[in-house]
Amino acid sequence: MLLKDNDIVLFQGDSVTDAGRNRENPDDLGYGYPNTIASLFAALHPEINVKFLNRGVSGNRVRDLKKRWTTDCLELKPTVVSILIGINDTWRNYDNNDYTSPENFEEDYRYILAKTKEELNAKIIMMEPFVLPEPEDRKDWRVDLDPKIHVVRKLAYEFGAYFIPLDGIMAQFSIIKDPLFWTVDGVHPTNAGHALIAKEWLKLVKAL
Repeated sequence: MLLKDNDIVLFQGDSVTDAGRNRENPDDLGYGYPNTIASLFAALHPEINVKFLNRGVSGNRVRDLKKRWTTDCLELKPTVVSILIGINDTWRNYDNNDYTSPENFEEDYRYILAKTKEELNAKIIMMEPFVLPEPEDRKDWRVDLDPKIHVVRKLAYEFGAYFIPLDGIMAQFSIIKDPLFWTVDGVHPTNAGHALIAKEWLKLVKAL
């Protein structure tokens, strides 16, 4: 199994990770997939002591993650870093006309990964950003998001990170049940969507 006794697991990302966590309580995990992962892991492996931290921030793009990486990652000394970022780099292009190029996205993401490898030598888990085709306009987002997903895949390979192809997984399960079963708006998961992400994460670390 990927996790071992006394590991510190840090979840990083945007609102999908943030999930309403209480910023005044550094141990609060929010109501989303980080909380589900921590709860299930404790139930499945009570003999292993793992500390789970959530520092996801709603609205963040990869550039925002880069700015706060020292205080919200490196100084916390995690042994496992789980990252889900990228959908806001696409979203801001459509609601604010604020475009993030794949090149800039890659440059900032590469900085984050390089710093993590250099200063922590932590295991890295990367999840690709995703969007489901509900509501209708989300279909147009693929033009912007797909190149960024390819960047995430490329960097995961380059840095030897563990990888969860979340966009493909969410699309696969949206064939079985309507996209609005898994997300409320194509992006933000429902309880079932968070549980699905948690299940895939726990499968990756071989905790299930």
